[in-house]
Amino acid sequence: MRGPNRYVARPVQVTRVLLDGLTGRESSDYPGFAERLVAAFPGLTEHHCAFGEPGGFVRRLVGGTYFGHTAEHVAIELSQRIGRHVNFGRTEGTGVPGEYDVVTECPLDEPPDSRLAEALLSLAITGVLAALRGEPVRCEDELAVLRGTYEREKSGPSTAAIADAARERGIPVERVGELSLLRLGYGRHRRLVWAALTDQTSAIGVDIASDKELTRRLLDEAGVPVPSGGAATSLAEALTLFGELGPPVVVKPRQGRQGMHVFLGVDTPDALRAAFEAATAGGDDAVVERELTGRDYRVLVVGGQVVAAAERVAAHVVGDGATDVAGLIARANEDPRRGVGHARALTRLTVDDVARTLLLRQGLDVDGVPADGQVVRLRENANLSTGGTSVDVTDRVHPSVADLCRRVAAIVGLDIAGLDLRLPSIDEPLPPTGLATGGGVIEVNAAPGLRMHLDPSDGTARDVGAAVVEALYPAGTPSRIPIVAITGTNGKTTVARLTAHLLDGAGLRVGVTTTDGIAIGGRLVQRADATGPRSARVVLSDPTVDAAVLETARGGLLRQGLGYDWSDVGIITNLTGDHLGQDGIESVEDLVALKCLIGERVREGGAVVLNADDPRSRSLAAYPDGRFAKREIIWCGLDPRNPLIRRHWDTGGRAYLLADGWLVELADRRWIPLLAVHELGGGFGGAARHLVANALAATAAARVLGVATARVAERLRSFTDNPDDNPGRGMLLRLGGTDILVDYAHNPAAIGAVGDLVERLWGAARAVAAVTLPGDRRDDLLRESAREIGLRFDRVVLYEDSDRRGRSPGEVPALLHEELLATSPSTKCAVVRTVDEAVPAALAMARPGDVVLLLYEKIEPVLALLHTLGAEVVPDQRVSFPLIGATV
Repeated sequence: MRGPNRYVARPVQVTRVLLDGLTGRESSDYPGFAERLVAAFPGLTEHHCAFGEPGGFVRRLVGGTYFGHTAEHVAIELSQRIGRHVNFGRTEGTGVPGEYDVVTECPLDEPPDSRLAEALLSLAITGVLAALRGEPVRCEDELAVLRGTYEREKSGPSTAAIADAARERGIPVERVGELSLLRLGYGRHRRLVWAALTDQTSAIGVDIASDKELTRRLLDEAGVPVPSGGAATSLAEALTLFGELGPPVVVKPRQGRQGMHVFLGVDTPDALRAAFEAATAGGDDAVVERELTGRDYRVLVVGGQVVAAAERVAAHVVGDGATDVAGLIARANEDPRRGVGHARALTRLTVDDVARTLLLRQGLDVDGVPADGQVVRLRENANLSTGGTSVDVTDRVHPSVADLCRRVAAIVGLDIAGLDLRLPSIDEPLPPTGLATGGGVIEVNAAPGLRMHLDPSDGTARDVGAAVVEALYPAGTPSRIPIVAITGTNGKTTVARLTAHLLDGAGLRVGVTTTDGIAIGGRLVQRADATGPRSARVVLSDPTVDAAVLETARGGLLRQGLGYDWSDVGIITNLTGDHLGQDGIESVEDLVALKCLIGERVREGGAVVLNADDPRSRSLAAYPDGRFAKREIIWCGLDPRNPLIRRHWDTGGRAYLLADGWLVELADRRWIPLLAVHELGGGFGGAARHLVANALAATAAARVLGVATARVAERLRSFTDNPDDNPGRGMLLRLGGTDILVDYAHNPAAIGAVGDLVERLWGAARAVAAVTLPGDRRDDLLRESAREIGLRFDRVVLYEDSDRRGRSPGEVPALLHEELLATSPSTKCAVVRTVDEAVPAALAMARPGDVVLLLYEKIEPVLALLHTLGAEVVPDQRVSFPLIGATV
């Protein structure tokens, strides 16, 4: 679960663990087990567990705890031992004896397909079993492998620093897969960062910086002090340049990086020949240039400002008079800051051909023992990637040097640039241009490494990640777009469509996710059940989107968490029994607790919209732990006499309700009529009370986001003018003299609501129902739906979903048929196989002037069938009907 979830706001992995022979057994049942386990994993003594203090878990272990819980803590301890610092864990029974869900925290930017959490838990189980058997607990070899995997998978220092700085600013951050690519912000404020490259980095600037000879020429023409030299495509050209420049020279690949194959101090034709061959081994040209004297410095320019500078010291060891070079290198590599590649602050020292050659020049080899205090160089270039170290000198940069560095970054065209300088001292004025040995700019680097500034070997660490974020998002620049998240049992899709319709009318380009798919700017871009976090991320990562409206269903919440960190508005439409018995949700109370996450993840100062007519929603306002604290509660309702709304308004709260035939806003102790209910698009003149409730919730969200009341009224009036506005929800078609009402009602509450609409408009005696219900509902819920149908319709056709969702063929229609006839024996009921058979059968049952209520599984084949039969959409569903609504 990458996003906030029902366990914690951070990423977690949930693993189902079967205890097998340990079912029902506790740790205290096995004498000596606790002591053996703690001896193997002494860090367990620091685990708090439920006691809230170190030693808490050991107390549980000695007193007796189940083995899923034990494995959870050992997995967290193993994670700590490989440097993967996480703390949260939880173990929950699934309701099946011996079956537990073990929840363990994952690092924020761990790749979503990482197998580390699983591997750590598996290793923990192996260790627990070994301790149970009294065997030695050995896991160091496996841990070494996992430690290496973690080092490879985790974000590098540069990426991590930028991510941390963005989160500190409250900017959303998401790492893309295993890459160092970060998405910062949402929608139109989204920015991309790849290590120290950003979406504002000039491609031309990168290409210039990658070509060392082109960079040198460009800077030389601009009057920047650079070493004299040139490019050589052949050894003869290199020797000619060597003769013109005179020794010593530097030889390096024209397109080189990270200090690879850079040779300094080349002072003879033979040395030049060897350096040229190595530098061009990859097929590149070589650059031969005069070697400047002085110290090596790296200056970081971000957004036109010098934000850090470091003196770089080439890889070296210092002799002690007793240890050989190999031993000195091994000792240096014991520094925990050293690692392979760029994963840590420093890179491990290695001995390769370059190092051996340099050792020979110093009269040594790896077996030689340097004198006490003797500095043994392993590299001549000072790159951190070849084992160098750094000393922060940011506060010593002379103004003339800083000015030069800003100019160079601008000349090359880079928003983030690492400038390599060789100067007598960085705190002295620059020497005049043209003094070949007086210092100058050696190289300009795009995507420079930040780690030497984040964690210098000596001196002050610089928060250069914050500088990158500040360049992308200067103070006051937004990083987010408005987000409305919608959950509940019924009405989610219609509320999402309505909300998007209202925001679109305010001139916003809206990204919306529903059970139909993902729509951006009013166009469906992906057809799918798009109510989970992946679909939310599609919308939030789209830089053309101004606002997001996200239908958020139970399944995605349970299996992956949320696809965002915070929303501005959270809507909970209503809370009734549906999907019970699935994924550990056994009761309505479980469902309520899960869907409360939508309200909990509304930002402070945002709004939670609740249904005042729904008993379970009313209970949320007083939910334990004050989980909606610091959020505005907005109530919506169809009963203006509801005392909850009256009290809320009297205390200055905001509400939206139906009263005197009008949709009304109560705010700032004012009563503001918005729209006559008979004008509501798709509301059947106010008869569709459930759609009126949906409109009130959508109106609340739009008003929170600043849509004017007049614009809200205009857009509510025009909803469903286009048949694509709300397909399959209260959609009225006509075939000859028969009306066909298409709706997605698939649980008792929804069937009751649409049944009320049918009775108001046509009367119960004038209705036929063609019904399918999803097979993944519990039998008791299906029977309750069948009873609702039997009480409301005297003519029914039952058919089966094409996706039976685990049921046997014909199982669901048979169950519904049995319960329906038990409820209403006089009901005329036919059972057919498919919707293609159900629609003609229902039409055959209908009399002129009747309505067929068609409940469906998927809307596309239903609409295609009705079109083939000749049915036409009724263009204006504001049918004449007595106004609904009481007087306050």
